[in-house]
Amino acid sequence: MRCPFCKEDDSRVVDSRAIDDGLAIRRRRECSGCGRRFTTAETSVLYVVKRSGVTEPFSRSKVVSGVRKACQGRPVNDDDLALLAQQVEDTVRATGSAEIPAMEIGLAILGPLRELDEVAYLRFASVYRSFDNLEDFEAEIALLRAEGEPTGREPHHDTTSQTSDQHDQHDPSTSHSR
Repeated sequence: MRCPFCKEDDSRVVDSRAIDDGLAIRRRRECSGCGRRFTTAETSVLYVVKRSGVTEPFSRSKVVSGVRKACQGRPVNDDDLALLAQQVEDTVRATGSAEIPAMEIGLAILGPLRELDEVAYLRFASVYRSFDNLEDFEAEIALLRAEGEPTGREPHHDTTSQTSDQHDQHDPSTSHSR
């Protein structure tokens, strides 16, 4: 590693420590030429391969900005989005591959987003999976219902608590005079 002070190419590692939950290593180095110490950080680079074939470094901020659009107007805060982006990165890094297709990033987003907010999940899925019509939405909603209740903090609306009078008002087959 080149010394930032005297530009000497030779330095020795004095100390190494894991940082960022083990995703990077911080090294203290000492220059063999001038004796000054400096710090370097070593990380593994994860690349995303886009549909066009172009590769770019994985970016949590791009995950957050993409999901933020789906969460607009929903009870989701910046900490929730940061945690989701971390979960996505952990998932794709766990594959052990240095290059991940963009499609896999989208798939890695869907699970945590559904747990976070089902409406945001539907919005994101509709763009990600290119929903063309209402049937696509209906099929996805049916799938969500079949898979059961979300584990996130999505509110549960109880429609069975209507009184029979409330129900009768909306049922055309019951024509009570009021």
